[in-house]
Amino acid sequence: MSRVTETASGRLSLGQGTALYIGAVLATGVIALPGLAAEVAGPASLLAWLGLAVVSAPLAATFAALGARYPDSGGIATYARLAFGERAAAIVGWCFYLSVPVGGPAAALWAGGYVESALGGGRGAVFATMLALLAIVPAANAFGIEVTGRVQMGLAGLLTVFLGLAVALSLPHADLSNLQPFAPHGWQAIGPAAALLVWSFVGWETVTYLTAEFRRPARDVPRATAVAVIVVGVIYLSVAFATITVLGPRAADTDAPLGDLLAIGLGGNARVLAAAAALLLTFGAMNAYYAGASKLGAALARDGALPAWLARGSSAGVVPRRSLAVLSAMSMLTAVVVVVAGLEPESLVLLTTGLFVTVYAVGVAAAVKLLPRRSRARLAALVAQGAVVVLLLTAGVYLLWPVLVSVAALLYLRLSHRRP
Repeated sequence: MSRVTETASGRLSLGQGTALYIGAVLATGVIALPGLAAEVAGPASLLAWLGLAVVSAPLAATFAALGARYPDSGGIATYARLAFGERAAAIVGWCFYLSVPVGGPAAALWAGGYVESALGGGRGAVFATMLALLAIVPAANAFGIEVTGRVQMGLAGLLTVFLGLAVALSLPHADLSNLQPFAPHGWQAIGPAAALLVWSFVGWETVTYLTAEFRRPARDVPRATAVAVIVVGVIYLSVAFATITVLGPRAADTDAPLGDLLAIGLGGNARVLAAAAALLLTFGAMNAYYAGASKLGAALARDGALPAWLARGSSAGVVPRRSLAVLSAMSMLTAVVVVVAGLEPESLVLLTTGLFVTVYAVGVAAAVKLLPRRSRARLAALVAQGAVVVLLLTAGVYLLWPVLVSVAALLYLRLSHRRP
């Protein structure tokens, strides 16, 4: 199998690439999901966090190996095409591309919840924050990947320090008795908690769409991944443990666990700081996803899976502004539906999770076929394949959404191939 060789004009350094990984994976879940998971499974939710942290390592290694070997703006869609053909590429590409206009508003809603908690303003403040983020993030991406990478480096550093500070200041107030009863809703509740938490560990696939933008993808993609796996795993587990042991029963009721941790650690009302952190986290995650998805949309158009006029920007160093504009428009449409219907972010998260798990399933299967036999990367892919099966089971009914998206992708291919 020949390698994809779209490597010229790459501009991302190792540091910028690592920051994009951390920003993509250290996502908005950390500002809300520790409390939501505690509500579902109690202290036993820590096992869901630990399990997903362990599972994420072989997944990350698998996508890093593919990204280093086949650097292309199509990312997992390219791997699926090389392994299984254009239909599989269209399915996985559409699933990821359409996940961003659903997941972006969900992330922005959580940030809006922190802003409202700090400043007041009710649902109006939440919706205003969502709309502002949905406008600012695509605008920032329109300046190109080099600017995106620099912004991400600054954000990653700030967020790592901030989250570490929240944990360090609150842990002296931890009470291990809050770990009892450990499974108040039964051990079976760990599965639904894990389904929610999948949101927190997606992102390893995002940077595959940007691998062609690295200066030295074969060397830097695996290194950036390794650093990000360690940083993200330690931060997530630390925040989840602090949320359970410091907040106790209140962990299940809070909408802003980081704000509560900071208030306990610093004394008084630290919700303004927490709101600032939530905005930075959300901007960083959305920044990485919109960058990756806009590149993917251009690559899908290049390969015939989306309209050809979107193809500009698929090559390294060119900004995919048309694809970015489509993503922005779809995100705003979702935001309008959220405002009119009064949807909560949890519903959008579970819809997005179904799409992401499908992307993982196809991507890992492609890795098993494409990566060299008896290599460590292929062994990681085999381990990841077992983990993805478990994730598919936790997604449950929300797999209906990727089924519908897959049908739409295949229908588009069929109709487009019939045209003269």
